[in-house]
Amino acid sequence: MTDEELKNIADQLKGPHGTKGIDMAAMMHETNIGMTLSAIESLAIADHDTILELGHGNAGHLKYILDEHPASHYHGLETSTLMHEEAQTINQTYSTAGQATFCLYDGTNIPFDESSFDKIFTVNTLYFWVNPLDLLSSLHRVLKPGGRLSITFAQKSFMETLPFTRFGFELYDTEKAKALIAQTPFTIVDTLTKTDKVKNKLGELVDRAYTTLIVTKRAS
Repeated sequence: MTDEELKNIADQLKGPHGTKGIDMAAMMHETNIGMTLSAIESLAIADHDTILELGHGNAGHLKYILDEHPASHYHGLETSTLMHEEAQTINQTYSTAGQATFCLYDGTNIPFDESSFDKIFTVNTLYFWVNPLDLLSSLHRVLKPGGRLSITFAQKSFMETLPFTRFGFELYDTEKAKALIAQTPFTIVDTLTKTDKVKNKLGELVDRAYTTLIVTKRAS
């Protein structure tokens, strides 16, 4: 592939858009569902929890939260207008029932009141955080004391094998992610690293190592 083609892929992964955006989102959902379910499991969701997700894509995974915890309420934030619209279309039943809402945001400032959420999670967005400390500060503000934030990302060692990550990706390993959290008021609760199988550009199954960093906001 040319650099221009690789840049286009990277741009779509950051924020699906245009005629190829829907297909890209469907591919991302299929490829990342294992990571997403792992992140959801790490939250230890309880009934009546209020949940926030950053960068939900088409939110095809929402059923795994709301069918299991119908008394919970989900809020999704996206920087991609196309994904905001696609998630609403796919999850219209949950939206109509008042179980889910979807909003756009600027990628840094969380547009909710202080201590709004019991649980927050995000999958494969860490690489695109333009102002990570500002975003984490905003997440800390909206998380309830004692609440949990799970950040799931593919390890740098795997991501470096993908040629498009040269364009606009900030790659992380566990130590770098922990060092980022250490600059915030969050406290690390646990670090979970797993491996799944994904297809490479030749269609071959290869191992992908990914990590979920689970942090909490201390009760005052």
